[in-house]
Amino acid sequence: MQANCTFQNNFIFKPEDYSVLIIEDSKVLNKAISKILEMQGFKLFKTFSLQEADEILQTQQVHYILLDIILPDGNGYDLIEQLQGKDQKIIVLTTENDQQFRDVAYQKGIIDFIVKDKSFAYKVKHIQDTIKLLEYNKFKTILIIDDSIFIQRQLHALLSNRNYNTITLSDTQSAIEIIATRKIDLILLDVNLKDGDGIEFLEKNRMQIIDIEKIPVMVISGSIETATIRNALKAGAVDVLKKPYVTEEILLKVDLWIDYKRKNDEIVCSQKLLQEYKNAVDESSIVSKTNAKGIITYVNERFCKLSGYSQEELIGKQHNIVRHPDMPKEIFADMWHTIKELKKPWKGKVKNLVKGGLDYYWVDAFITPIINANGDIEEFIGLRYDITELENYKEILKNQLSDTSKSLKENIKYTAQYEDAINQFTAVLKTDTNNIITYANDEFCTISGYSSQELIGMSCKDLRDISHVANEDCSKIAKKLQNGETVTIQFTNRTKSDAIYYVDTIVYPIFDSQETLKEHLHLMHDVTSIIKLHQEIEDTQKDIVYKMGEIGESRSKETGNHVKRVALYSKILAELYGLSEKEADILFTSSPMHDIGKVAIADSILKKPAKLTDEEFEIMKTHTSIGYEILKDSKREILQAAAIVSHQHHEKWDGSGYPQKLRGEEIHIYGRITAIADVFDALGSERCYKKAWEDPKIFALFIEERGKHFDPKLTDLFLENKEKFLAIRDRYKD
Repeated sequence: MQANCTFQNNFIFKPEDYSVLIIEDSKVLNKAISKILEMQGFKLFKTFSLQEADEILQTQQVHYILLDIILPDGNGYDLIEQLQGKDQKIIVLTTENDQQFRDVAYQKGIIDFIVKDKSFAYKVKHIQDTIKLLEYNKFKTILIIDDSIFIQRQLHALLSNRNYNTITLSDTQSAIEIIATRKIDLILLDVNLKDGDGIEFLEKNRMQIIDIEKIPVMVISGSIETATIRNALKAGAVDVLKKPYVTEEILLKVDLWIDYKRKNDEIVCSQKLLQEYKNAVDESSIVSKTNAKGIITYVNERFCKLSGYSQEELIGKQHNIVRHPDMPKEIFADMWHTIKELKKPWKGKVKNLVKGGLDYYWVDAFITPIINANGDIEEFIGLRYDITELENYKEILKNQLSDTSKSLKENIKYTAQYEDAINQFTAVLKTDTNNIITYANDEFCTISGYSSQELIGMSCKDLRDISHVANEDCSKIAKKLQNGETVTIQFTNRTKSDAIYYVDTIVYPIFDSQETLKEHLHLMHDVTSIIKLHQEIEDTQKDIVYKMGEIGESRSKETGNHVKRVALYSKILAELYGLSEKEADILFTSSPMHDIGKVAIADSILKKPAKLTDEEFEIMKTHTSIGYEILKDSKREILQAAAIVSHQHHEKWDGSGYPQKLRGEEIHIYGRITAIADVFDALGSERCYKKAWEDPKIFALFIEERGKHFDPKLTDLFLENKEKFLAIRDRYKD
């Protein structure tokens, strides 16, 4: 079974679809809770007693209940007993932190506890996250393999109350059949089974369960000995729990590993989608790749079909194998200067030879350099569109009209025929010298959504996206046309319904016999699908990076908002430092991966609520090198940057950081920026081992560590613009 990429595509969590009943006798707390949940969009019922709550439950549909235990007309525990086995989910509001009560309450169907302490408001804000998690749990299935019917029923009751689907089995043979036919998101596996040892079963079937299906397995054992833990982890288990288990612990860990599996599935789905986009590009374009030296490393079938060469004949050669002698050398000199020296995309028309040299073809080519995080070119990707037919029409038309032996009548007839052929092949506009449209063919009407009558008399500026207006492109083009230049440009236009479309356009100036400019002729090729595919590919790659970053954070129970905040802080600081827009965007996309190496750090260290020992801290420090090793071999620009960030975000300006003890500008600018972003967010956030710092204390530390831990210039920029960073933190609070 592969990751299901559509199982919840039709489900979108909307708070307004869920009703919450608040049962809290404190008017102050009731009002505070109501205000937070109303802002989040939930439908609310507010009550102050059990009697009022009972009336609501009798007459209204209630999905979730926030229940105070001590009420003026009774004990909230009575309502818990009354609703046991019902559909409503209960979150308890309490002033106590009684573990024994919590264990019993979880067995009765409670889904969470909120203690009324100084962080109460913070916890209430996260009720939305709890509810959202529970609703998404409806799409998750947990396989329980335990030969005790009592344990099976107990786990089924606990997990079903959190909306999980459960399958309970007593033997491993049935388990293999289920894993092969059902999508399983987590396995709870007992060690001692009637038909064998659970760990041996996992070891034997590791390839299917762990490597192929990528299912997290939590082993449950009556005795936790060193050998049991070692053997379970070596077999591929993610955790080992002791029976009798602590109810709250098993629920928290189940939620954690289900979320981990969800994020892994999303990455698999994103990668699958990315491959589909690549396949679509392969099917719709003529594609080739070369290494940095211009040696062909890949060609698709369309390239082979058009050129007449096989893949074996092309790979390892340079593109001059298909070069036509008619092509001026200056064209290729300009192309190489643009893509290799300027490191920018190049567009142009190229005439190539078919294998054997007896035929040729024309392509509209788009060559893009792929640059890594160090600024070096990794490869070149070329996308081409076959325009042979159009170029042949133009050539024939030119030859026919230049034949002085033909009468005017014959030339008019030829002109009409070739104009009709071009009209069927491409989109055509004519405009006067003031850019007012005087003619539009059917193809352009189809692309733009306007009728011919609507277009005639319209300024072509009205078709353009605002980006062209901002760059004054139309004025620049008009000036070139007035000087007799032909203009090649890719326009971003808006349809009648305001949708964006892209057209590769050639604009010809048309002069009369007196050399007076009379009109402009626009020949256009619709490339919207290709551009959108490129955008989708970029977005999907960014999404994969972001999800991988989330996985690293979820292991240490940090939130997705931490990832988001660090990315935004990094981008702002990059822009303030003067990095280009492209570099700032690369850092924004790659910085969420700074802690990806934490996926390999044991929970006992990663989630330890106390200070780490020296030995534990040495293990924790390895997450930087682990992250680098995971990412370093990628040829993708974003992942190359992520490798640098992961490796260097704990280096310090004075050389006292880790893992390489780099000093000053030896540390990549991406690492220096992410260090500030990560520390600022960590200090201002609550963790399992510390409380959040107050702002004055945070900024005092940055002043103290200027030139020690942090780049002094970056520190100054951060402190001078701290309002921008605080605004982001406030906007994306946990």
